[in-house]
Parts: sequence; structure tokens; C-alpha cells
Amino acid sequence: MNESLSRLQQRRSVPPRWLGGPGPSEQEIETLLKVASRVPDHGKLAPWRFILIQGEGRERLGDILAAAFQADYPDADAEKVVAERERFSKAPLVIAVVSRVIPHVKIPDWEQILSAGAVCMNLLNAASALGYGASWLSGWAAFDRRVLDALGLQSNERLAGYIHIGTAKETPADRDRPDLASIVTRF
Repeated sequence: MNESLSRLQQRRSVPPRWLGGPGPSEQEIETLLKVASRVPDHGKLAPWRFILIQGEGRERLGDILAAAFQADYPDADAEKVVAERERFSKAPLVIAVVSRVIPHVKIPDWEQILSAGAVCMNLLNAASALGYGASWLSGWAAFDRRVLDALGLQSNERLAGYIHIGTAKETPADRDRPDLASIVTRF
């Protein structure tokens, strides 16, 4: 088996709490984004874009999350507010993948949304190939309009997910994968 297939078979998500520095260099970030952009994209629409969240941007986003969470849950205990504030503070790099459907007579919305999902998967695989741990997450912060507005998403854009990338402090155990006999049919 070649190295690429071996790496794909070993890829697993690393929770953000297990990620730390160092994170990808600027050159590696450029590589991640170039690889992420090499996905099926019918019509060359690029129905996605990236927001890099790193450095103090992680703290600013944390403050936004904490304020939104407190507004929704004014009686929440301090630990929960701190957890929301620190949601993006573990991994040195978080890439928000924005999905944007571009109206087109021949290219359905569904294909464009799937293309954004493929971008997320390519980011995970590229991070793994570079030796980093990564995780694709969404959660309430991917759907809350206050957070999306703060990140600069337009009303026609959605967040496909946050890709947390850093050096894995621990390697998670592999999880059970679906039994192929239960998910494969032949026609």
C-alpha cells in the first residue's frame, strides 16, 4: 500500500483540547488552502471561502461567543461561560469554511454545498499529511447569526464548519468504523 493510502486509512479527528502549538507556518497554511481548493467544483464557481482564525483573533472570537452565550443563558455558571470563551483557544489555527451558493442555471445548490464539504475534508487530509492533528466541528457557533455576522458572513452564506489544526498532544484511539457489509449494495 502506498503512503497516501496508508495515511488516509489512519486519519482520525483530534479533539481541539488535544491540539496545541506549534501550528502550521504561513507556507504550510498556503499549502493547506491550495489543497483544500482542489475539490470538485462544477462550473469553477468556488462556492466557498476561508476565514483564518489565529493569534488574538481566537480570543476576540471567544469574547463574542461568551457574550452571545451569556445573553442566551444569563444564569449559566462561570465555568460554562469560560468554556465558550475558550472554544477556539486550543488549536493555534482554526479555518472557518464558508459555503456560499451561487445561483446558476446548470449547477444545483446541492452540488455547491457538497463542494464546500469536500473542502473541509481536504483540509483534514492535508493537515494530516503535514503531520498535524485536526478536527472538523460545527456546534452552535456555526449557526448563530451574531457569531456569523461578527465573522463577516453575508446573509446568503453558511458555515460548513470550523477546522481546528495544531500539533496533537495525544493521539486518539481509533473508533469503530461502519461494517462495509451493512452499508454497501451492488446494483
